[in-house]
Amino acid sequence: QDHSQQHEATCKERAAELRDEILFRQPESTHVGDCPICCLPLPIEIVCCKSKLQTCCSKVICKGCFNANDLRQIEQSLDRTCPFCRHPTVPATEEEENKMILKRVEANDPVAIAQVGREHCVRGEFGTAFEY
Repeated sequence: QDHSQQHEATCKERAAELRDEILFRQPESTHVGDCPICCLPLPIEIVCCKSKLQTCCSKVICKGCFNANDLRQIEQSLDRTCPFCRHPTVPATEEEENKMILKRVEANDPVAIAQVGREHCVRGEFGTAFEY
């Protein structure tokens, strides 16, 4: 309160800068969570090309970690595995993927339950979507 006139303008400018920093700061994380491998925030858009749900362990992995794992496995001539749980991920049919995710649903995995419900909702099967 006992500022001289010369500091008043500087203090107001700094207060405006701090307000803008707080107002426009990006969140450290999202409601979707972080990638379990690189710990970077996953994109907010659930249905996008920047992350992938692994049906074997129900982990959402960012595409960067997924592609880095694929590249490493190709370069070293390794079998394809999940970047998180190392479960073999041979090119599976849609039926095999559904079996894996239903196995996670039976284990009461909330991510798998939400994914199955979302898939039913997209297909327009609203009655069965509520079952999940």
